[in-house]
Parts: sequence; structure tokens; C-alpha cells
Amino acid sequence: MTVTVPQEFPRFTAAAVQAAPVFLDPAATVDKAVALIHEAAAHGASLVAFPEVFVPGYPYWNWTMNPVQGSPWYEKLYRAAVDVPGPHVDALRAAAAATGTTVVIGINERGRHSLGVLYNSVLTIGPDGALLGVHRKLVPTWAEKLTWTQGDGSSVRVHHTPVGPLGVLACGENTNTLARFSLLSQGELVHVATYIALPVAPADYDMSEAIAIRTAAHSFEGKLFSIVACSTITDEMTEVAAAHDPEIATMMRRPRSALSGVFGPDGRPVTEPLVDEEGIVYAEIDLARCIQPKQMHDIIGHYNRFDVFRLHHDTTHRQPLIRTGERPDEAPLTGPWSPPAEPQPEGGGEFRHARSPGMR
Repeated sequence: MTVTVPQEFPRFTAAAVQAAPVFLDPAATVDKAVALIHEAAAHGASLVAFPEVFVPGYPYWNWTMNPVQGSPWYEKLYRAAVDVPGPHVDALRAAAAATGTTVVIGINERGRHSLGVLYNSVLTIGPDGALLGVHRKLVPTWAEKLTWTQGDGSSVRVHHTPVGPLGVLACGENTNTLARFSLLSQGELVHVATYIALPVAPADYDMSEAIAIRTAAHSFEGKLFSIVACSTITDEMTEVAAAHDPEIATMMRRPRSALSGVFGPDGRPVTEPLVDEEGIVYAEIDLARCIQPKQMHDIIGHYNRFDVFRLHHDTTHRQPLIRTGERPDEAPLTGPWSPPAEPQPEGGGEFRHARSPGMR
């Protein structure tokens, strides 16, 4: 993979959206996301980041019910999940194109080959409406393993966008040192971290503080900007998760469960983060601020020993079935967004999804 060092350093406005989905309603949630994209663009945002699995919500029942109790809710989530490609993705791409914004948004992605496969995925959409990437969470965290299938290394990649080299990770992945290092090694200067509010964490776990610590660490280590977008909790989510248990209902309303904001290459917030409440955090980003800190600590350059340490990143797209002897026009789709017959650009170029009719 060839990494291109940027010769220009964009200045732009980033928008970190802290909001709740319309729970288990993908069409209404996408409508809400589209409205928020237009709102953020009207405030001058060139990059709009949404929470983890924003469409159509997070399976809180995994934390509050046993697997048998939660299984019907898994089916509801599966039925409400998003196909890639599909009409919900097309609506988000159209909003990005209409506003000229780069959009990052979390979805529940329905697997193509099995009714048991859901992915915790993050879409990266360019300002022309192109689907640049679909990142699937590498390891579902703790109780999430009851819902999501693991992703693979093919989607841990940096996309070259008008706002700069951009990478994404979902929630707990931002504690994965090697995943973060891979993005840094690909030239990442803009990092989007998607999160969900986690009121069901252990009593001594402050989710908002945990988000801030992880975001500050990656920003400081990589000398880059991090945009973190977290979801919020609605009464409907509380009712589903609690199932008439007042103790769980109280836990679901626990404060300091969500934080969204923008952090700079010194590890400090660029502006005051938003805690718990719905809203959009706007911040001005100047990527030129990433240059001077690199002189002190550049962990992907002079401040490392690659003769001592080396990371192997397997970017193979894993499939349950490998077919041989087929013509390319007969082969089924092998990736979440690109057919095998379409040659991929050399040097780590972008995956770009074919536009739907009428999209510019």
C-alpha cells in the first residue's frame, strides 16, 4: 500500500453529531440523519460524523436479558438492518452529495449470505456521494458478541478525502493499539471514532471519561485530529432494555454515559465536548497543526524502530466460499461495496461504489 503525504493541509469545520436514532426504524433514522447532515452543512461543516450503529440503533438487550429473552429482539434488529448497497445507503449518499459533505455514519449491516450475520459497520461517504468504504468492527465488545459477526482487516484503511486522510474505528476498537497504529501508518490525520452511550457499564466505569481518554490518547500519539460522535438514550430504548425492571430502567438513565467532540493533535479538546444531551459539536480544524508536533514524536517515522518492531496487517477480505474457474461476470459480489469484476486501483486507491441514477 502506497501512502501519500499530503502537500496541502485543509482547514475545515467538523461536526460531531450526538443524537439518538429512531429506535429500530431505519427509514425514520435515515431521514433524521439526512436532516442533521443538512443542518450541519448549513453551519459550514465539511465533515459530519454520526454515532456507532446509528441506523437503526444498538442492541442494549444483550446487556440486560439472557440470550433466550433477547433473541426476538435480535430478529427485530435483523429485519431493521441496512443492506449495502441499498436504498438507505443511497439516501445517505444523496445527502452527502447534495451538501458537499464527507459523512461518516454507523449502521447495522445485514450479511448477504446468512440470516445469522449482522455487522457493526461504519460507512464513509465522500462529498460527491461516492461510498468510499464500509468498515466492519473487528471484534464485537463483550455482550455485543450475541449480535454481531467479526469484520476483517480489509476495511481498516485510510481514505483520501477533501478534508484529509481519514480513518474510522467503532467504539471499543479505539482501544486496539494495533488497529490504530495501522491507520496512523497509512497516513491518517483525521480520525473518526463512533460510539454508543453505555449506561449498562459496571458501576465504576464512566463512559464519558473513557471516551475522552481514548480520544485524547489517539490524538496525542498520532498528532492528529479526532472527531468522536456518540449516541444518546431515549425512553423507548430504556423501556425495551428494562422490560419492566425498575432497577434496569434506573441504570439506563445513568448520567455521563455519552460524550461527543473534537480533539486536537495535543490531545486536548478543540472546543467543549457535549455530554449526554443531543446536539452537534462544531470545531474548526487546521491540519497544518499536525506538522510541528511530529518533530517531537512521530511514531510512524523517526520516533520508532522498525528494525525492532513490525506490524503485519492482513488485508484479505474473508469469505465463507471461494469459487474458482468462474468468469468475472458470473461471480457473485465478494465485498461489501465492490464487484470482483471491477479492477481495484493500484497503490491502495479508494473503493468507490457506482452511483445510483440521478445522483451527481
